[in-house]
Amino acid sequence: MFRTALKRFQNKWKSYRHRFVPWIILNLSKNEKTLRQVPELSEDKLVPDEEVSHSLLQLFRLLLRSQHVTHGEPRATQTHFLRQVTSEEDQGGGNSVCGDDAMFQCLGFCIDRRPSTLPFAGTGVFVTRGFVPKGATVAMYPGTVYQAYEPILLQSIRNPFVFRCIDGVLIDGNDKGISKMVFNSCSGRDRLGPFMMSDTSWLTESPLNPLAVGQYVNNCSNESPANVCYQEYDVPHKFPIELRQYLPNVNYSNDTQRPLRCVVLVSLRDITAGEELFSNYYTIVR
Repeated sequence: MFRTALKRFQNKWKSYRHRFVPWIILNLSKNEKTLRQVPELSEDKLVPDEEVSHSLLQLFRLLLRSQHVTHGEPRATQTHFLRQVTSEEDQGGGNSVCGDDAMFQCLGFCIDRRPSTLPFAGTGVFVTRGFVPKGATVAMYPGTVYQAYEPILLQSIRNPFVFRCIDGVLIDGNDKGISKMVFNSCSGRDRLGPFMMSDTSWLTESPLNPLAVGQYVNNCSNESPANVCYQEYDVPHKFPIELRQYLPNVNYSNDTQRPLRCVVLVSLRDITAGEELFSNYYTIVR
C-alpha cells in the first residue's frame, strides 16, 4: 500500500514539476538553451496593444454574431448588438459557427488542448489547424486577477497555474477547486444587466473563447524551445461592453476604475499545424 501511494506521488510530481517555479529555477542550469532565452523583463511590447485588440475584437464579434444564446440569456436580449455587429463586419451569410471555426475564419489557425509531447507534463496546447504567423496573438491566459496586496494564499496551495506579471499582479488560471468558485463568484458580481463582463466557459471543457487555454502552455526546454511568449494587455475602457463576455479574466476586487489585466501569448516565429506551443515562464513583456 505504501509503495502504491509513493508511486502515485511520484507520478503526480513528474507532472506538477513542469509548473513548479522552484523546480524550474533549480533546473535552468541544466538547460543552457532555456537559460539563454531568459532575458531581463522588457518594457517593449512585441505586438502593439492595438493589434492585440484588433485580433480579439475580430474574433469576439464573430462569436457574438454566431451565438444564439449567451450565458443562458435568450437571443432577443442581444438583438440590437447582433444587428450592429452583422452590419459592421459581414463574415459571409450569418451561419452559426463554433469557436474553432470562428478562430480559423478570423485568425487563420486553431489551437486546442492535447496530451503534451513532454514526458509527464500532462496537458499541452497545440496548433491543430492552419498557420500562425510571427507576432500573432495565439492564446490568452485566463483567470482571476489579483493585485499584489490581495489575498490569494488559499487559492495558491498546490496550484501550478498562478501567473505573476511584472508589476506583481497575479492571475490564477486554475479551473478547479477554490479558484473556480472565486472566478464564478466575481464574474456573477460584475454582471451588468443582461451582459456578462467576463467569460466563465473557460472553466469547462468547451470554452466559448477558443483562445482561453493559455494556462496549459508548457515551459520550454532544450529540446523544445519557446515559440510563444507572454505579453501583458490591459483591456481599454472603450472595449465594447457586449464583447466583454468573452474575456476570460475578472478582477478579484470590484474596482471599476482599474483596467482589467489580461495576458496574451504572442508567437515568436511562424508556427505550423501539429506543433505544440512552448513558452518561457520567465519571459514577460509589459
